[in-house]
Amino acid sequence: MNVKERLADYAEMTDEGLEKYLAKVDCMQKSVIDAARYSLFAGGKRIRPALVMEFCRVCGKDPETALPIACAIEMMHTFSLIHDDLPCMDNDDMRRGKPSCHKAFGEATALLAGDALAMLPFQIIAEAGLKQTLPQYSALQIIKLLGELSGVWGMIGGQTIDLQNENTKPDASVILEMYRMKTGALLEFCCKAGCIAAQAGITKQVAAGSFGQRLGLAFQIIDDILDVTADEGLLGKPVGSDAQSGKYTFVNAVGLEKAKLRAAELSRQAKEFLAEFEDNEFLSELCDLLLERRF
Repeated sequence: MNVKERLADYAEMTDEGLEKYLAKVDCMQKSVIDAARYSLFAGGKRIRPALVMEFCRVCGKDPETALPIACAIEMMHTFSLIHDDLPCMDNDDMRRGKPSCHKAFGEATALLAGDALAMLPFQIIAEAGLKQTLPQYSALQIIKLLGELSGVWGMIGGQTIDLQNENTKPDASVILEMYRMKTGALLEFCCKAGCIAAQAGITKQVAAGSFGQRLGLAFQIIDDILDVTADEGLLGKPVGSDAQSGKYTFVNAVGLEKAKLRAAELSRQAKEFLAEFEDNEFLSELCDLLLERRF
């Protein structure tokens, strides 16, 4: 199976799981469910769920074991996108080629939809532990890790640094630290959580986390590059939106060519940590695919 076929399989598994965890319901709070589903099923790449399930697989367990975690992290990621797009944050009108959640449903409903998607992940993982479809101690470890890497020491902390540096020109090292927290932390979670779901040892968890961190940095730098070079139709949002919103990116700090070289180096470093895992071809090819992506 090639990398795109397996990604498609993982995406299908994820979508089926998400339909179960956040189904359409005719109720008084239907508007917030509809808004959450609008963003959750807006056509994302499902890279994060794929990483969770693949690391579970390479650690010797059925990827299905990690499906609740995969769905949980896609919800957490979608929460971050909804809130990032709000007028008080990045004020983006488009996301994945469609109006942003707050443009489609209104700011208040979008805010609540994001809140709901930030809370559901903890419920989903806890339920998996209580039903023993996931080892209970593993579920506790994963809940702790998700709180840490999505909170002030991870994604939310990175977004805070991002806001503090709007309309400034921070050093490249500050930008990379922001990316490590804002993007790398959730990818680190995905890789570690997959290992924890499979009850893999600490050595594999550390290697997986290191892989995820570096992949996340490369991924965000490529995002910066695409904001300058991509086809707007493929990108799904206006090219140059970072500059328009006052963001000083890694490309601004070091130039386009050096940014490309740094992304390639980070991808190479990420792949070195895969030596800890057998049957790692998919993960290695995924690194290459993300490095070469056009949107």
